[in-house]
Amino acid sequence: VQLQASGGGLVQAGGSLRLSCAASGRTLSNYAVGWFRQAPGKEREFVATINWSGGRTYYSDSVKGRFTLSRDNAKNAVYLQMNSLKPEDTAVYYCAARPAVVLLTGPAPADFNSWGQGTLVTVSS
Repeated sequence: VQLQASGGGLVQAGGSLRLSCAASGRTLSNYAVGWFRQAPGKEREFVATINWSGGRTYYSDSVKGRFTLSRDNAKNAVYLQMNSLKPEDTAVYYCAARPAVVLLTGPAPADFNSWGQGTLVTVSS
């Protein structure tokens, strides 16, 4: 499956952004999807993941309560709603997919085999 992330931009602290991950090539309903982010000079870190149906989600402690992950399998897309953004949320955000039924809690990048190109989120203070 090919993925394309979009929706990044520049926002002030406390603001909101909605990232989208659009899939092509295969139906996304067969995949669990995750979001990761990578800030300059740092390793790629897990943000959130959602199972194939959208019925289960898991978030990192750093975004829990502020970010919400959802999916629309009819549109072959996954969405990351980011509220109450902080300067430390600044990073390139990547969506990734893995063909699986089981939702991994706290997955690593190596658990996913399809990646989008990333979208930059910059939060100013």
